[in-house]
Amino acid sequence: MARFLYVVAGEHSGDAHGAGLLECLSRQVDDLKVRGVGGSRMSELTGGGVRDWVEDAAVMGIWEVLKRYGWFKKQFERMMQEVREMKPEVLLLIDYPGFNLRFAKAVRAVFPDIRIVYYVSPQVWAWNKKRITLMARLLNQMICLFPFEVDLYRDAGLKSDFVGHPLVDELEKERLDRVCRDDLLVGLFPGSREREVARLLPTMLEAASQLRDMRPELRFEVPAASEKLAVQIRNLIEAIGAEDWLEVTVGQSHSLMQRACCGVLASGTATLEAAYYGLPYCLVYRVAPLTYLIAKLVVNIEFIGIVNILAKRKVVEEFIQGDASPDKVRDCLWNLIENPDQRVVLQAQLAETAAMLGEPGSHERVAALVSESFHLHEPR
Repeated sequence: MARFLYVVAGEHSGDAHGAGLLECLSRQVDDLKVRGVGGSRMSELTGGGVRDWVEDAAVMGIWEVLKRYGWFKKQFERMMQEVREMKPEVLLLIDYPGFNLRFAKAVRAVFPDIRIVYYVSPQVWAWNKKRITLMARLLNQMICLFPFEVDLYRDAGLKSDFVGHPLVDELEKERLDRVCRDDLLVGLFPGSREREVARLLPTMLEAASQLRDMRPELRFEVPAASEKLAVQIRNLIEAIGAEDWLEVTVGQSHSLMQRACCGVLASGTATLEAAYYGLPYCLVYRVAPLTYLIAKLVVNIEFIGIVNILAKRKVVEEFIQGDASPDKVRDCLWNLIENPDQRVVLQAQLAETAAMLGEPGSHERVAALVSESFHLHEPR
């Protein structure tokens, strides 16, 4: 008997998590039929059953979303029609809370018997704990990447499970054998989006230039997430005449995290990856002023970096908005470069925090929970 699953992921990270999950799920559920939206990896895995929309859907910031409201409304209506046609037993929502929670509400209203499973908890613990009660009414299950999230949902009556972070499997595959860190190599990680690179890389380049003045033998490397971003990065580097001492690579961020003595990173998943590999770093965060102002009104957490949030204390330095200046980044990196003992202490703290990500095998554990949902499928 065929089993029907509709899946929604709106970012590259969600596509990667979803592809690993679907690959395992196809081995656990016979005759699995999958439709939905995601990225290239899920689309290829499902033979086009999952439509690739990530390049258009993965926008950041309130203003950017508002500018594309009409497009998102059209996609929403199209997806609701696909759910009506497919009548899936399980709706799997992967991260992407701004869209996915609205979609869950619409699907629940029309199809109360569909089991709705949410994978990758939205950061409601940061910006709106009151929404947990609403989510408990809409969802059948929450699958969490971090252990501290589970009790938040269970206390609200929502079935919740910690499965560990899929990054563990992905990062272990790219761990280098017998690599030694280069005391003269510093990594600059400006993010994976064009707007992010444009906003943060100039600050990183200025800090790097000042460090070179202080210690000319230092070398710097920037890993671009794509060839397109590499062109943008090279243009910024050429504009300041840094081609001789600053190398640009493509798709080598995990390698650099294991080879550099320290680095500066855009806030995001990369900071968790760097922690896993033990790279001493500081993070920078800067968004449009309006976006930041609105975020300040709704977000109620002490830290922005996930490593500091997990540790419940400041492990790595955070430079946010106006504090994300070349001078402050320079001073932090200089301290790490000149003090190997401090790097060792920070690496131990990063390892302690990274251990909270759990053991390898998260894709299999998530697939087992989703497989169970097919057997539990019944009217609420």
